[in-house]
Amino acid sequence: MKKILIIGSKSFIGINLKIYLSFFFEVDIFSFENIIKKDVLFFDKYSHVINTSIHKKYILKKYHKSYDLDKRFIEKFRTINFLYIFLNSRKVYLPKENINEKSKLEPIDIYARNKLVTEKYLLSKIKKNLVSLRISNIIGKRVKKSNRNNHKLFFDNFLNYRKKNKKFYVVDYYKDFISINQFCFIMRKIISKNIIGVFNVSLSQKVYVSEIVQWLDRDFYKKIIFLKPQKKASFTLSNTKLMKKLKIRITKNQLRLFCKRLIS
Repeated sequence: MKKILIIGSKSFIGINLKIYLSFFFEVDIFSFENIIKKDVLFFDKYSHVINTSIHKKYILKKYHKSYDLDKRFIEKFRTINFLYIFLNSRKVYLPKENINEKSKLEPIDIYARNKLVTEKYLLSKIKKNLVSLRISNIIGKRVKKSNRNNHKLFFDNFLNYRKKNKKFYVVDYYKDFISINQFCFIMRKIISKNIIGVFNVSLSQKVYVSEIVQWLDRDFYKKIIFLKPQKKASFTLSNTKLMKKLKIRITKNQLRLFCKRLIS
């Protein structure tokens, strides 16, 4: 049986992956602070390592290797024969429709620029053992609260606005949302098939903010005035490369049903 190591014991993605993947594989989860102290021999038992942890300054500050947890981990343990799954971002591309893995890389913020620096480093050091996933917007709620949540989720923002009980103006972008359940399913297939390479992870369909809000809470949806977005502000990612590799399909209806069950 494959054995998986997840780094990021307080991460939204990490915790959800631990719960889901444990039905199919042996899975351990540790904080980065804990795992970086381990001896090289500790990792011999793992077939895959997934790093879901991130340094807060990596998101907000210009690149520095001390903030790059992926680089720090690989520098220390790259001689070990596991597949390394790097969580990249769709923000490495400018917003447009049907972005594929060969589209021009034009990071839209500091975080995305840092992600590209890391991806370039990983490709130079462990290309034959690397899975780099350029991930779209993930919908889901936290399994447990933490004071160290570096990323604000769409669902976090939704709940905060919903509490205020007043009318809002919201720009109705379409984004390539994907549910955390769909993401975990894709990760399971990536692990099962031992694939490597650089892939977009997405629904590959337009999903408007207004649709998501209506699926989550129809009454709250009625309190919002949706505005047309500016041109070139929305995006979709092509998931064709990954879906063909995995021989699977994910749908917008799955996302709709997931959202309808999220507040219950």
